[in-house]
Amino acid sequence: MLFGYQNPSFTWPGSDPHAIFERTRAAALKAEASGFVSFWLMDHLIQLPMVGAIDEPFLESWTTLAALAAVTSRIRLGTMVSSVGYRNPALLAKMVAGVDIISGGRAILGIGAGWFQTEYHQYGYEFPEQPAVRIRQLDEGIQVIKAMWTQPRATFAGKYFQVKDAILEPKPVQKPHPPILVGGGGEQLTLKVAAKQANMVNWFGPPEVVKHKLEVLARHCDTVGRDVSEIHITKLDTVLLGRQEKDVQQKRIKLHLGDRPFLAGAVQQVIDQIAAFQAVGVQEIILNIPRNDPETLDLLGSEVIPAF
Repeated sequence: MLFGYQNPSFTWPGSDPHAIFERTRAAALKAEASGFVSFWLMDHLIQLPMVGAIDEPFLESWTTLAALAAVTSRIRLGTMVSSVGYRNPALLAKMVAGVDIISGGRAILGIGAGWFQTEYHQYGYEFPEQPAVRIRQLDEGIQVIKAMWTQPRATFAGKYFQVKDAILEPKPVQKPHPPILVGGGGEQLTLKVAAKQANMVNWFGPPEVVKHKLEVLARHCDTVGRDVSEIHITKLDTVLLGRQEKDVQQKRIKLHLGDRPFLAGAVQQVIDQIAAFQAVGVQEIILNIPRNDPETLDLLGSEVIPAF
Protein backbone atom coordinates (compact mmCIF):
# COMPACT_ATOMS: atom_id res chain seq x y z
CA MET A 1 0.00 0.00 0.00
CA LEU A 2 1.28 3.43 -0.99
CA PHE A 3 0.16 6.65 0.68
CA GLY A 4 -0.80 9.97 -0.86
CA TYR A 5 -1.63 13.24 0.90
CA GLN A 6 -4.46 15.49 -0.27
CA ASN A 7 -4.22 19.09 0.87
CA PRO A 8 -7.54 20.94 0.63
CA SER A 9 -5.83 24.32 0.08
CA PHE A 10 -7.73 26.13 2.80
CA THR A 11 -6.51 28.88 5.07
CA TRP A 12 -7.38 29.17 8.73
CA PRO A 13 -10.32 31.46 9.54
CA GLY A 14 -9.02 34.82 10.64
CA SER A 15 -5.45 34.18 9.48
CA ASP A 16 -3.45 35.98 6.82
CA PRO A 17 -4.81 34.74 3.47
CA HIS A 18 -1.47 35.46 1.81
CA ALA A 19 0.19 32.86 4.05
CA ILE A 20 -1.80 30.09 2.38
CA PHE A 21 1.08 29.03 0.13
CA GLU A 22 3.52 28.82 3.02
CA ARG A 23 1.18 26.41 4.78
CA THR A 24 0.74 24.39 1.61
CA ARG A 25 4.49 24.26 1.04
CA ALA A 26 5.06 23.17 4.63
CA ALA A 27 2.45 20.42 4.25
CA ALA A 28 4.08 19.13 1.05
CA LEU A 29 7.56 19.05 2.62
CA LYS A 30 6.22 17.34 5.74
CA ALA A 31 4.38 14.76 3.63
CA GLU A 32 7.53 14.08 1.61
CA ALA A 33 9.58 13.60 4.78
CA SER A 34 6.89 11.36 6.33
CA GLY A 35 6.87 8.71 3.60
CA PHE A 36 3.98 9.81 1.40
CA VAL A 37 4.62 9.13 -2.29
CA SER A 38 2.19 11.70 -3.70
CA PHE A 39 0.79 15.14 -2.84
CA TRP A 40 -2.53 16.28 -4.30
CA LEU A 41 -4.43 19.56 -4.57
CA MET A 42 -8.12 19.91 -5.29
CA ASP A 43 -8.51 21.62 -8.65
CA HIS A 44 -11.27 24.07 -7.89
CA LEU A 45 -11.60 27.81 -8.23
CA ILE A 46 -13.56 28.32 -5.02
CA GLN A 47 -13.65 26.25 -1.85
CA LEU A 48 -16.11 23.37 -1.71
CA PRO A 49 -18.90 23.99 0.81
CA MET A 50 -18.49 20.49 2.26
CA VAL A 51 -14.82 21.27 3.04
CA GLY A 52 -14.87 24.88 4.25
CA ALA A 53 -16.46 28.28 3.74
CA ILE A 54 -17.15 28.81 0.05
CA ASP A 55 -15.54 32.28 0.11
CA GLU A 56 -12.38 31.35 2.01
CA PRO A 57 -9.03 31.94 0.25
CA PHE A 58 -8.24 29.16 -2.21
CA LEU A 59 -5.23 28.70 -4.47
CA GLU A 60 -5.38 27.65 -8.12
CA SER A 61 -3.90 24.19 -8.29
CA TRP A 62 -1.53 24.04 -11.26
CA THR A 63 0.27 27.30 -10.48
CA THR A 64 0.64 26.04 -6.90
CA LEU A 65 1.95 22.65 -8.05
CA ALA A 66 4.53 24.41 -10.23
CA ALA A 67 5.80 26.22 -7.15
CA LEU A 68 5.81 22.99 -5.11
CA ALA A 69 7.70 21.23 -7.90
CA ALA A 70 10.59 23.60 -7.33
CA VAL A 71 10.84 23.05 -3.56
CA THR A 72 10.21 19.29 -3.29
CA SER A 73 12.47 16.53 -4.57
CA ARG A 74 10.79 13.12 -4.46
CA ILE A 75 7.05 13.32 -3.90
CA ARG A 76 4.76 13.10 -6.93
CA LEU A 77 2.44 16.07 -7.56
CA GLY A 78 -1.08 15.94 -8.93
CA THR A 79 -4.64 17.27 -8.95
CA MET A 80 -7.60 15.56 -7.32
CA VAL A 81 -9.03 16.29 -9.89
CA SER A 82 -8.93 18.84 -12.73
CA SER A 83 -12.27 19.46 -14.42
CA VAL A 84 -12.07 19.09 -18.18
CA GLY A 85 -14.35 22.13 -18.45
CA TYR A 86 -12.06 24.66 -16.74
CA ARG A 87 -9.21 24.82 -19.26
CA ASN A 88 -8.83 24.08 -22.92
CA PRO A 89 -7.28 20.57 -22.92
CA ALA A 90 -4.37 21.66 -25.12
CA LEU A 91 -3.54 24.42 -22.64
CA LEU A 92 -3.88 21.98 -19.74
CA ALA A 93 -1.47 19.63 -21.51
CA LYS A 94 1.04 22.48 -21.76
CA MET A 95 0.64 23.36 -18.07
CA VAL A 96 1.07 19.78 -16.86
CA ALA A 97 4.11 19.34 -19.11
CA GLY A 98 5.62 22.40 -17.43
CA VAL A 99 5.08 20.97 -13.96
CA ASP A 100 6.54 17.65 -15.11
CA ILE A 101 9.67 19.41 -16.36
CA ILE A 102 10.06 21.62 -13.29
CA SER A 103 9.67 18.59 -11.00
CA GLY A 104 11.96 16.32 -12.99
CA GLY A 105 9.17 13.95 -13.97
CA ARG A 106 6.83 13.87 -10.97
CA ALA A 107 3.54 15.27 -12.35
CA ILE A 108 0.26 13.35 -12.37
CA LEU A 109 -2.79 14.67 -14.20
CA GLY A 110 -5.89 13.88 -12.20
CA ILE A 111 -8.87 14.74 -14.40
CA GLY A 112 -12.63 14.34 -14.27
CA ALA A 113 -15.85 15.37 -15.98
CA GLY A 114 -16.65 18.22 -13.57
CA TRP A 115 -19.70 18.63 -11.37
CA PHE A 116 -19.63 21.84 -9.26
CA GLN A 117 -22.22 23.90 -11.12
CA THR A 118 -21.89 26.96 -8.86
CA GLU A 119 -18.22 27.22 -9.76
CA TYR A 120 -18.89 26.93 -13.50
CA HIS A 121 -21.45 29.73 -13.36
CA GLN A 122 -19.32 32.05 -11.19
CA TYR A 123 -16.42 31.85 -13.62
CA GLY A 124 -18.51 32.05 -16.77
CA TYR A 125 -18.08 28.49 -17.99
CA GLU A 126 -20.89 26.68 -19.74
CA PHE A 127 -22.14 23.81 -17.58
CA PRO A 128 -23.55 20.92 -19.63
CA GLU A 129 -26.54 19.72 -17.64
CA GLN A 130 -26.31 16.14 -18.86
CA PRO A 131 -23.53 14.14 -17.16
CA ALA A 132 -23.10 12.10 -20.35
CA VAL A 133 -22.06 15.25 -22.24
CA ARG A 134 -19.46 16.13 -19.62
CA ILE A 135 -18.10 12.58 -19.71
CA ARG A 136 -17.84 12.69 -23.53
CA GLN A 137 -15.94 15.96 -23.11
CA LEU A 138 -13.64 14.17 -20.67
CA ASP A 139 -12.96 11.41 -23.20
CA GLU A 140 -12.16 13.90 -25.97
CA GLY A 141 -10.10 16.09 -23.65
CA ILE A 142 -7.83 13.21 -22.66
CA GLN A 143 -7.33 12.33 -26.32
CA VAL A 144 -6.23 15.90 -27.02
CA ILE A 145 -3.87 15.90 -24.05
CA LYS A 146 -2.24 12.60 -25.03
CA ALA A 147 -1.80 13.82 -28.60
CA MET A 148 -0.18 17.04 -27.39
CA TRP A 149 2.21 15.09 -25.17
CA THR A 150 3.24 12.45 -27.71
CA GLN A 151 2.93 13.83 -31.25
CA PRO A 152 5.35 16.31 -32.87
CA ARG A 153 2.31 18.28 -34.08
CA ALA A 154 -1.05 17.32 -32.65
CA THR A 155 -4.24 17.33 -34.70
CA PHE A 156 -7.60 16.34 -33.27
CA ALA A 157 -11.09 17.15 -34.53
CA GLY A 158 -13.78 16.20 -32.07
CA LYS A 159 -17.25 17.39 -31.28
CA TYR A 160 -16.10 19.47 -28.30
CA PHE A 161 -12.37 20.08 -28.78
CA GLN A 162 -10.11 20.68 -31.76
CA VAL A 163 -6.40 21.28 -32.29
CA LYS A 164 -4.56 21.56 -35.60
CA ASP A 165 -0.81 21.09 -36.05
CA ALA A 166 -0.40 22.12 -32.41
CA ILE A 167 3.14 22.19 -31.05
CA LEU A 168 3.97 21.37 -27.44
CA GLU A 169 7.68 21.63 -26.72
CA PRO A 170 9.45 20.59 -24.65
CA LYS A 171 7.58 17.35 -24.14
CA PRO A 172 7.04 16.04 -20.59
CA VAL A 173 9.92 14.21 -18.93
CA GLN A 174 7.85 11.07 -18.26
CA LYS A 175 7.45 8.68 -21.18
CA PRO A 176 5.24 7.99 -22.96
CA HIS A 177 3.57 10.74 -20.91
CA PRO A 178 2.70 11.69 -17.30
CA PRO A 179 0.17 9.35 -15.67
CA ILE A 180 -3.48 10.24 -16.18
CA LEU A 181 -5.77 9.57 -13.24
CA VAL A 182 -9.50 9.52 -14.03
CA GLY A 183 -11.58 10.48 -11.01
CA GLY A 184 -15.12 9.16 -10.77
CA GLY A 185 -16.91 5.86 -10.44
CA GLY A 186 -19.86 6.04 -12.83
CA GLU A 187 -20.15 2.47 -14.02
CA GLN A 188 -21.71 2.91 -17.46
CA LEU A 189 -19.68 5.84 -18.81
CA THR A 190 -16.86 7.10 -16.57
CA LEU A 191 -15.33 3.69 -15.94
CA LYS A 192 -15.56 2.97 -19.66
CA VAL A 193 -13.46 6.11 -20.29
CA ALA A 194 -11.06 5.01 -17.56
CA ALA A 195 -10.68 1.57 -19.16
CA LYS A 196 -9.65 3.20 -22.44
CA GLN A 197 -7.68 6.17 -21.21
CA ALA A 198 -6.51 5.98 -17.60
CA ASN A 199 -3.23 4.98 -15.99
CA MET A 200 -4.82 5.49 -12.59
CA VAL A 201 -8.33 5.75 -11.12
CA ASN A 202 -9.64 7.19 -7.88
CA TRP A 203 -12.81 6.23 -6.05
CA PHE A 204 -14.73 6.93 -2.85
CA GLY A 205 -16.68 4.59 -0.60
CA PRO A 206 -16.16 1.61 1.71
CA PRO A 207 -14.22 -1.52 0.72
CA GLU A 208 -17.22 -3.34 -0.73
CA VAL A 209 -17.96 -0.40 -3.06
CA VAL A 210 -14.35 -0.21 -4.20
CA LYS A 211 -14.31 -3.97 -4.82
CA HIS A 212 -17.42 -3.67 -6.98
CA LYS A 213 -16.00 -0.71 -8.95
CA LEU A 214 -12.86 -2.70 -9.67
CA GLU A 215 -14.92 -5.60 -10.99
CA VAL A 216 -16.83 -3.24 -13.30
CA LEU A 217 -13.60 -1.62 -14.47
CA ALA A 218 -12.15 -5.05 -15.23
CA ARG A 219 -15.15 -5.87 -17.44
CA HIS A 220 -14.74 -2.61 -19.36
CA CYS A 221 -11.03 -3.36 -19.76
CA ASP A 222 -11.89 -6.78 -21.19
CA THR A 223 -14.18 -5.09 -23.71
CA VAL A 224 -11.44 -2.75 -24.97
CA GLY A 225 -8.75 -5.43 -24.86
CA ARG A 226 -6.81 -4.08 -21.92
CA ASP A 227 -5.48 -5.72 -18.75
CA VAL A 228 -6.99 -4.05 -15.67
CA SER A 229 -3.69 -4.62 -13.84
CA GLU A 230 -2.23 -1.81 -15.98
CA ILE A 231 -4.38 0.67 -14.04
CA HIS A 232 -3.22 1.88 -10.61
CA ILE A 233 -6.13 1.83 -8.13
CA THR A 234 -6.32 4.70 -5.65
CA LYS A 235 -8.83 5.57 -2.95
CA LEU A 236 -9.48 9.02 -1.46
CA ASP A 237 -10.50 9.21 2.19
CA THR A 238 -10.33 11.42 5.25
CA VAL A 239 -8.31 10.28 8.27
CA LEU A 240 -8.11 11.35 11.90
CA LEU A 241 -5.80 9.67 14.41
CA GLY A 242 -5.13 9.82 18.12
CA ARG A 243 -3.31 7.76 20.71
CA GLN A 244 -6.65 6.64 22.05
CA GLU A 245 -10.09 6.46 20.47
CA LYS A 246 -11.45 9.00 22.95
CA ASP A 247 -8.88 11.52 21.69
CA VAL A 248 -10.28 11.19 18.18
CA GLN A 249 -13.82 11.75 19.42
CA GLN A 250 -12.69 14.98 21.04
CA LYS A 251 -11.10 16.07 17.77
CA ARG A 252 -14.32 15.33 15.90
CA ILE A 253 -16.16 17.70 18.22
CA LYS A 254 -13.47 20.38 18.07
CA LEU A 255 -13.30 20.29 14.26
CA HIS A 256 -17.11 20.08 13.83
CA LEU A 257 -16.88 16.81 11.89
CA GLY A 258 -20.02 15.22 13.29
CA ASP A 259 -20.39 11.48 12.88
CA ARG A 260 -19.79 11.19 9.14
CA PRO A 261 -17.83 8.04 8.30
CA PHE A 262 -14.13 8.16 7.51
CA LEU A 263 -10.90 6.51 8.67
CA ALA A 264 -10.64 7.31 12.37
CA GLY A 265 -9.38 5.88 15.61
CA ALA A 266 -6.22 4.84 17.38
CA VAL A 267 -3.25 3.68 15.32
CA GLN A 268 -4.09 -0.03 15.06
CA GLN A 269 -7.73 0.72 14.26
CA VAL A 270 -6.72 2.88 11.30
CA ILE A 271 -4.15 0.33 10.16
CA ASP A 272 -6.90 -2.29 10.10
CA GLN A 273 -9.25 0.04 8.20
CA ILE A 274 -6.61 0.73 5.55
CA ALA A 275 -5.75 -2.97 5.31
CA ALA A 276 -9.38 -3.66 4.41
CA PHE A 277 -8.97 -1.45 1.32
CA GLN A 278 -5.69 -3.13 0.48
CA ALA A 279 -7.46 -6.49 0.58
CA VAL A 280 -9.92 -5.46 -2.15
CA GLY A 281 -7.26 -4.14 -4.53
CA VAL A 282 -6.49 -0.54 -3.51
CA GLN A 283 -2.81 0.16 -4.22
CA GLU A 284 -2.59 3.75 -2.98
CA ILE A 285 -4.71 5.46 -0.37
CA ILE A 286 -4.86 9.24 -0.62
CA LEU A 287 -5.58 10.87 2.71
CA ASN A 288 -7.12 14.19 3.62
CA ILE A 289 -6.32 15.26 7.18
CA PRO A 290 -8.93 17.67 8.62
CA ARG A 291 -7.25 21.01 9.25
CA ASN A 292 -3.90 19.23 8.73
CA ASP A 293 -4.10 17.89 12.30
CA PRO A 294 -0.42 17.61 13.32
CA GLU A 295 -0.85 14.55 15.56
CA THR A 296 -2.58 12.66 12.77
CA LEU A 297 0.22 13.48 10.34
CA ASP A 298 2.91 12.51 12.86
CA LEU A 299 1.25 9.16 13.64
CA LEU A 300 0.78 8.39 9.96
CA GLY A 301 4.47 8.96 9.31
CA SER A 302 5.83 7.21 12.38
CA GLU A 303 3.43 4.26 12.78
CA VAL A 304 0.82 3.78 10.06
CA ILE A 305 2.87 4.08 6.87
CA PRO A 306 5.70 1.87 8.22
CA ALA A 307 3.12 -0.85 8.98
CA PHE A 308 2.61 -1.25 5.23
